[in-house]
Amino acid sequence: MNIQEAIQQTAGKLAEAGVAEPVREASSLLGYVLGRDRTFLIAHPEYVLSEKEAADLSNVTGRRAAREPYQYIVGKQEFYGLEFLVNPDVLIPRPETELLVERGLDLLRVSTGKRFCEVGVGSGCVTVAILVNEPEATAAALDVSDKAIAVARKNAERHGVANRAEFLRSDVFSSFNAADLDLIVSNPPYIAAAAMDALQPEVRDHEPHPALSDNGDGLGIIRRIIKDSPKFLRRGGALMLEIGHGQEPEVRAMFDIAEWESANVYDDLAGIPRVVTAMRSA
Repeated sequence: MNIQEAIQQTAGKLAEAGVAEPVREASSLLGYVLGRDRTFLIAHPEYVLSEKEAADLSNVTGRRAAREPYQYIVGKQEFYGLEFLVNPDVLIPRPETELLVERGLDLLRVSTGKRFCEVGVGSGCVTVAILVNEPEATAAALDVSDKAIAVARKNAERHGVANRAEFLRSDVFSSFNAADLDLIVSNPPYIAAAAMDALQPEVRDHEPHPALSDNGDGLGIIRRIIKDSPKFLRRGGALMLEIGHGQEPEVRAMFDIAEWESANVYDDLAGIPRVVTAMRSA
């Protein structure tokens, strides 16, 4: 079986399984198995796969046809120009979450302490990306999952920022004790339990549910973070949250208390309100 035939056969199996863009995904899987880029696949359609390569392709095709995410199969995902290790213990980093990094960097670059905390560090993509791009920053990275913390720590080590990050197992702020932070950032589990069944199989059946949903209305963890964050922020420090589609009005209303100045909302590239930021009252 040569490259052209392998792509055709793989794409057919993926299409039958309902995978979107089956030809592109087939090429990606084949490139992963061969350790070659797309240019090689296009330039050498006549290349004949070895017996082992064909068996490996069959294996990963079966996994992808079962709707296992491509990123878990290959064990990595790019985010903010950096490569991150991922596995089923952590959410797959998504492009819209890069907005948290962009806005977080904007705030830290004009702050004096440059000390921040991430609630729900997951793969570490947000914390690591901020630390890589702001060399003076230091971070506390919290997560309720020991397995997620292990992944985040590995990613911090790979990108040379582990010495500026403290990793701590904590259910939101339950095990955290700090003060005068410049920034708290979080991509919390904001999907409502009632919406979980409608998710794509790649998400619903493979990504960690505690990182997706609070098993309630999707706002439970957000409420806790907004309520408790003032205790850890300096006056004028900022809280920054990623939110889901349609949650903006309710989240804005949560900031209408004395501890917070009015909230600002930033849209992602699709025009969806995605990041809410508020300053602790001076």
